[in-house]
Amino acid sequence: MGVSKRQATVNTRIWRNARLATMSPALPGLGVIEHGAIAAVDGKIVFAGAEAELPANVAANAETIDCEGRWITPGLIDCHTHLVHAGNRANEFEMRLAGATYEEVARVGGGVVSSVRALRAASEDELVRQTLPRLDALIAEGVTTVEVKSGYGLDLANEAKSLRAARQLGRERLVSVKTSFLGAHALPPEAAGDKDAFIAKVADEILPAIAAEHLADAVDGFCEGIAFSTDQISRVFDKTKALGIPVKLHADQLSNLGGAALAARYGALSADHLEYTDQDGAVAMAKAGTVAVILPGAYYFIRETKKPPIQLFRDAGVVMAVATDCNPGTSPLTSLLLTMNMAATLFGITVEECLIGVTRNAATALGLSSETGTLELGKSADLAIWDIERPAELVYRMGFNPLHARVWRGE
Repeated sequence: MGVSKRQATVNTRIWRNARLATMSPALPGLGVIEHGAIAAVDGKIVFAGAEAELPANVAANAETIDCEGRWITPGLIDCHTHLVHAGNRANEFEMRLAGATYEEVARVGGGVVSSVRALRAASEDELVRQTLPRLDALIAEGVTTVEVKSGYGLDLANEAKSLRAARQLGRERLVSVKTSFLGAHALPPEAAGDKDAFIAKVADEILPAIAAEHLADAVDGFCEGIAFSTDQISRVFDKTKALGIPVKLHADQLSNLGGAALAARYGALSADHLEYTDQDGAVAMAKAGTVAVILPGAYYFIRETKKPPIQLFRDAGVVMAVATDCNPGTSPLTSLLLTMNMAATLFGITVEECLIGVTRNAATALGLSSETGTLELGKSADLAIWDIERPAELVYRMGFNPLHARVWRGE
């Protein structure tokens, strides 16, 4: 891709001769602009539109990059990951393939407990070292923003360690990292089966300490029979709202406990998984503006049979995002491109829904809609430049990466 400099300054760049999929809600569909250009000053978009309309004062003294007719989309956003973890659970995968049940795996030290044990044994530096290859895989596919949850520490020291490691990722790589505290993820071994006592500890001790260190951009929970009830999650969310932190929720993945409605009641940024969500939950989410984050990786990996009610979400007007759910136990997936293909193939999500779901709607799910996710004036110059003939190729192909270049904050 040719670069010409005309008295160039390092803080002003123009990407020209491009086809734009802006994802702007002001335009139909993907917000396509043929023969487009994007200009950025100090990492912020100052123009995104037809190249013929590029203002002369913007074009003057700018570094100009000829995209040679390639497509530009916003940088991709993976809005639900458990990227920071130690080790892997490939042995459990092998056991399940051989017919072992979840209980049998747990009896030999598997399940979430094994991830807790591994994370507690790892240093913060070791967590960063192990996580960077997973992050690099996402970055290589055009991801410019990633959400990272804790939830494998399950005590203050190790939850804080996990979140600090996540924040360090954003200093090691040119990527935006948003952190979510998932203390109400599972019951640690030392809790001796007492869920209420553990939730009290999360709400009254761990969460306030995490908030005091400003380690969490949001607070998440797992509302499920194998995890925590709506009442228990409510106790955590009451404290969270009092602290002024947004909430998110793993909801309705394996059963319908009313998690989607619970998330909506607290004005959650998102409710995620949602295989068992009913009409009441969908309507509540639409009214609250809570994004439905669809996670086909977990559905595929654990061989679930209940699909999320995509048409119900459409009918109710629920905004949908798509994410990898990268984690060691149920979705060891580090390709957002493959995730879109899975969402389309397994759930019937359209190309347009997939692409908006990993850009504009994913930004909304992280509370970042004013900052990124579309190619619009004032947004961060987070771009993915693709060697494709049409945007559907980003959803259509499996195991093929057509990324030509990635730009984060104009760089």
